[in-house]
Amino acid sequence: MSKSVLIMVTNADTIGGNKDMPTGLWLSEAAEPYIAFQGAGFKVDIASPKGGAVPIDPNSVENGNNDEKFTEVTKLLQNTPRIGDLVYENYDAIFLAGGHGAMFDFPGDADIQNIMAYFKDNGRIISAVCHGPAAFADAKTKDGKYLVDGIKLTAFTNAEEDSMKLSEAMPFMLQTKLEKNGAGFVKGAAGEENIVSSGSFITGQNPASAQGVADAVINRLK
Repeated sequence: MSKSVLIMVTNADTIGGNKDMPTGLWLSEAAEPYIAFQGAGFKVDIASPKGGAVPIDPNSVENGNNDEKFTEVTKLLQNTPRIGDLVYENYDAIFLAGGHGAMFDFPGDADIQNIMAYFKDNGRIISAVCHGPAAFADAKTKDGKYLVDGIKLTAFTNAEEDSMKLSEAMPFMLQTKLEKNGAGFVKGAAGEENIVSSGSFITGQNPASAQGVADAVINRLK
């Protein structure tokens, strides 16, 4: 029976509600894994907290990232199902894509938190890249412990956020929050691929790590 992966993406289209600061999904962070999972013969769904259209960060399509190979994914992003409407027990892995939008609607989302707690309890793969790990912020398992307590992982670093001059616009610093939640944060060079596997978690630091995380998920599921 073929494996199934759920890619979760943001609905947030601005940074902190500021219309002069558009944001959303970093396109390649959902598109590259989608293509990789499909290529591996997996069933792949893309869903968002609210469902419907998914905003794409304009910065992620300015440099030719929005090429023809992403056309299918771009079409799917125009009308996504709501995460809460899916039967999450049917999936073998979840993949939390980034983009700054994820900092605003992933943390505290009850549907995402329920899925992550179930996946951790059942040893199923929880993968995420860049700002996707914002979903882990303050998330807990049924026993009341932080989801990432004792887990080695990575995500967009404080240094990378500072270099984009967006630290002050964020609701919290992702690296700092995950460290406070007990994670062993593994920091790589800014902008370069860095993938960390620990237990059922597979995480990547930045957009350059999306393909590598997807490949690691495929290797684990095969």
